[in-house]
Amino acid sequence: WLPGEKRTTLMLRNLPRDFTREMLLELLDNNGFSARYSFIYLPYDFNRGKSIGYGFVNMETAQDAMQAWERFADFQQWKTPSSKVCAVSWGNPLQGLQAHIEKFRNSPVMHSEVKDEWKPILFRQGHRIAFPDPTKVIQRPRMKFKH
Repeated sequence: WLPGEKRTTLMLRNLPRDFTREMLLELLDNNGFSARYSFIYLPYDFNRGKSIGYGFVNMETAQDAMQAWERFADFQQWKTPSSKVCAVSWGNPLQGLQAHIEKFRNSPVMHSEVKDEWKPILFRQGHRIAFPDPTKVIQRPRMKFKH
């Protein structure tokens, strides 16, 4: 484990079920965190096409992470009607941008058949950047595709 002052990855739980990656980006930006994150991932239930209710955000610095924790702990002002109360914890077991790149660059979620909005994304200085190329063949995810 990294000491608290070195951690940058947060897990946001109890997000509304209809929450999208775009909504998460908007939430961060509208609450003063624009250009202060480098990685976003909102896992989806591929078969239902809805988020699972939690997401991961890697902040640029440990200070940014602490400020985001303070802002989003017990957050309830969702854009859509929801009684959910956000819970924040440290990302576990992954911490830091490089750990997330290594985990996801070869992950089935990065397969070409997976919708872009269901994939993790990277940012540099507030602008989306390409994920590094995989280092091996990406396996197709185990899911029922609905075309």
